[in-house]
Amino acid sequence: MYGSRGAGARASVAVAGAVLLLAGCSSSDDGGGKDKSGAGVSQQPKDKDPFWVNPDGNAAEQVATYVKDGKDEDAELIRRIAEQPTGQWLTPENAEQEARGFTEAAAEADRDALLVVYNIPHRDCGQFSGGGAADGNAYRTFIDQVAKGIGDRATTVILEPDAVLHMVDGCTPEEFHEERYDLLRGAVEKLTSLKNTKVYLDAGNAGWGKPDDIAEPLKLAGVENAEGFAVNVSNFYKTPESTEYGKELSSKVGGKPFVIDTSRNGNGPYTEGDPEENWCNPPGRALGESPTTNTGDDLVDAYVWVKRPGESDGTCKDGPKAGQWWPEYALELAKASK
Repeated sequence: MYGSRGAGARASVAVAGAVLLLAGCSSSDDGGGKDKSGAGVSQQPKDKDPFWVNPDGNAAEQVATYVKDGKDEDAELIRRIAEQPTGQWLTPENAEQEARGFTEAAAEADRDALLVVYNIPHRDCGQFSGGGAADGNAYRTFIDQVAKGIGDRATTVILEPDAVLHMVDGCTPEEFHEERYDLLRGAVEKLTSLKNTKVYLDAGNAGWGKPDDIAEPLKLAGVENAEGFAVNVSNFYKTPESTEYGKELSSKVGGKPFVIDTSRNGNGPYTEGDPEENWCNPPGRALGESPTTNTGDDLVDAYVWVKRPGESDGTCKDGPKAGQWWPEYALELAKASK
């Protein structure tokens, strides 16, 4: 893996959780968006954070389990995660159904859905989160399904973590670049054509390299037609560093605004151990700023939790496979948070 460069193997490939949530989110259910976990999870104030809190997510279920087992202290720690909105990572096999379910549940709660689209061909260069669509046509079909599922409901999409970055850093072979740029431009065009959808194209993080190196590739990928770009997805760089990186990059791509993933950046990056694996389930990390659109900076549209805290980065440091809920790690994140 590429350490601080990429987000893919650290990304929350939440296939299990997403499928399990469909029953609670679909329009055919009489309680879409209501807390059925027993955790008592509610939405954040809309004027502070318009994004939807999934009341049946892994963290909420963990809270309910700890309450049932009499572990009240642990329950309150995990509640710090459960009561914040996090990205819903769509699975290719159920993209339309999930997109519809999540956005309908969000709409019922009078909130905006936050979705992550992560299915580009040759994804993550074959690392922990390798895979993606079989080819360009399969990807276009996938995007069509996502768009159909979203419809006209208020949605923010974080588009393809690492997809541009891995073309810049050499991880993705040159032979795939032309098609990838075309696919990303098409995805931006399709999703932004929806009435109430905003798209932020992933643009790496403060630790991988210089904004000069990714600015033109972002333009080739269609950032000028997107709402803006996203930085620090699934990474650990502190918010001031990410803001500085984002502002410099913004100045090179037409002044586009950006969002920052603050899910686990409370203590900054891990700098010990094997530098090739300090991105993967690093110890001693902490939750970052809570999600909000009140950032105090006109260029920073929101702090968002794209990576779902408590879900594993991959099978390193005794962790489960990428995207699986890991309660012990979630507790450590919450305990370390201020």
